[in-house]
Amino acid sequence: MVKKTKSKVADSKGGKFFPLPKKIKKTIISILFFLFAIVMFFSFFGLSGMAGEYLKDFFTSFIGLAVYIMPIALFLVGLVVIKTKYKRFAVPMVASFLLIAIGFSGMLEILSSSNILEIDNAGGTIGDLIGSPLIKLFDFWIALFVFTAFIFGGCLVFLQLLSLPSVLRTNDELKESFTSKIFRWVIGKNSEFKEKELKFDEPVKKEEEKKPEPVKEDVLPDKNLNGFKLPPLDLLESESGAPSTGDIKVNSAIIKKTLEDFDIPVEMSGVNVGPTVAQYTLKPAEGIKLSKITSLSNDLSLSLAAHSIRIEAPIPGKSLVGVEIPNKIRAEVRLRNMIESPDYQKIGARLPIAMGKDVSGIAVYTRLEKMPHLLVAGSTGSGKTIFLNTLILSILYNNTPETLRLILVDPKRVEFSHFKDTPHLLCPVIFDVDRASNVLKWSVLEMERRLKVMSEAKTRDIGSYNDLVSKNNKKKGNEPMEVMPYIVIIVDELADLMVSKGKEIEPKIVRLAQMARATGIHLVLATQRPSVEVITGLIKANIVSRVSFQVASQVDSRTIIDTAGAEKLLGAGDMLYVTGDMPKPKRVQAPYVSEKEIKGVVNWIKTEYGETMEGDSLCEDLEKGLEEATEGTFDFYDGENDPLYEEARTIVIENKKASASFLQRRLRVGYARAARLIDMMEERGVVGPADGAKPREVYTRNIEDSGSDEWKGV
Repeated sequence: MVKKTKSKVADSKGGKFFPLPKKIKKTIISILFFLFAIVMFFSFFGLSGMAGEYLKDFFTSFIGLAVYIMPIALFLVGLVVIKTKYKRFAVPMVASFLLIAIGFSGMLEILSSSNILEIDNAGGTIGDLIGSPLIKLFDFWIALFVFTAFIFGGCLVFLQLLSLPSVLRTNDELKESFTSKIFRWVIGKNSEFKEKELKFDEPVKKEEEKKPEPVKEDVLPDKNLNGFKLPPLDLLESESGAPSTGDIKVNSAIIKKTLEDFDIPVEMSGVNVGPTVAQYTLKPAEGIKLSKITSLSNDLSLSLAAHSIRIEAPIPGKSLVGVEIPNKIRAEVRLRNMIESPDYQKIGARLPIAMGKDVSGIAVYTRLEKMPHLLVAGSTGSGKTIFLNTLILSILYNNTPETLRLILVDPKRVEFSHFKDTPHLLCPVIFDVDRASNVLKWSVLEMERRLKVMSEAKTRDIGSYNDLVSKNNKKKGNEPMEVMPYIVIIVDELADLMVSKGKEIEPKIVRLAQMARATGIHLVLATQRPSVEVITGLIKANIVSRVSFQVASQVDSRTIIDTAGAEKLLGAGDMLYVTGDMPKPKRVQAPYVSEKEIKGVVNWIKTEYGETMEGDSLCEDLEKGLEEATEGTFDFYDGENDPLYEEARTIVIENKKASASFLQRRLRVGYARAARLIDMMEERGVVGPADGAKPREVYTRNIEDSGSDEWKGV
């Protein structure tokens, strides 16, 4: 048994009879061909002894005077053996050798038979067998052209074998070979593949960072919006430093050699340098399965001594494979540089998000309205919380409290503490699970109310509704209408909510994800534990935009983005981002914002707007919900249950005005509660239905006949 085991090991290491590396074998074979060429060359001068004379006479009898080209042919064969990286080169090499031998033998034979060359049997046996019948059939010139074509074809194959690229070649040697140009000229077609050349002889020049062009006055971040201002960019820090990729020439050579050691010939195409990784692009030879390349990520990591390598096969929109290698020195991506960019200003969205920079260093932006909800996952320390802070600042830099309201849920109690008392908050930061459940229920009711309002106004979404409000408010004499603000609900740890009240919370999340897009209510759900118990099938089916930071395992990666790869990320903001219209996840380095920057922006906003807006009903609803949640009797204020209903009814009848903004000012309540009071009055017959931009009609009871059920229009 021991002997059998040893023999198997010997076979696996390189063969039973010749256990040598492939490179050594090829070197020995090429040396034998060089020796054979030297022996044949010296035999022409009688300096090779008896063996040399015998070999010369033997080959002369077969190919005649063509024996004098054998030293050159054998020397070329030796070069092919040692230089080519082509796996199966023996057959084309033998074929080219035979073509050249037949061509020269036949040509010498027809020259001899036509008395141009006064030597008998100049072509040997092969020339006599092929040349004599050919000259009888086609005459001298046709036969001459045929044998010339044989020689030409054999030489082309030889040169092509010699011109196959070696791993040690530089940029000049990687250019199109001479024989390829000849084939193109003969066939009359362009080469099938055009490769982007690697500039190995010169260091890769990083493109000069373009300074953001000065933005026009009407899109500056500190522009006035109905008396409000947006935060200045001076509160944020700029990027400093550039990434260092190491020696690109050496890395490319190692990638190429490692793949060729596994019989995968490739052509290196180019290098994309990003803030976190450098992507080396390559094109595999025809017939190579991409799965063979992707399975070698660990071998490439070993060869390159890299921390973690991710292979993108293929790169979307290109016939190339990308090998992503971590940079020696990473470059920070800063939010200020992304907001200053003209591309950010051109988005034209109310809720723009600066996602970061991809593997090519190109800034990536998106719109929360388009997503319209986002799922975020990542282990501790992967940059998930910083990304959420960046997302909040991105939308705060484009919205005032009039156009955006935030609901922040932070079961950890420390992640969103910087945003305490921010005027954009619809209610204080929520730490309790019960409050979080109640706020989701309130959000569902608010969504239904908004859908009803937009249906009555005959508008499709919040954007068109706010346009209608803007047009109405510009016309003199019309009752002012309130702008419907966007509501963004951000949950930092979804797992805590799902574990405590999963059965109550999941239906609300699914309902909002399905219907809240048109109403301007958006969810951003984050978790550090992307298990199927937290991110359920229903939640995944309705939230197609997802971000995955570094996770612990491939299973977690598949849970969040339906593919592997997130387990190979580098942390510190390195993420994979996928949306419904992306074929594959995109690797992006998220921007970084420090605690100092967050405090600076929040303090500026508090100074500009004050710490809190007018009292909001949501806070009262949450408190009431907490008191009654344990009894199962919780419901939001509605109709006569609202202690302000009678006071609101009296105000509307006395002033003969019915609008949410009017009640908001008189009762000092939030817009949501004021709008709900108006809806209750409509149901009880106090006010008429909404009629687009026109004010509601107010009905009042005759004071003289307070018991009568008749209503009199004003």
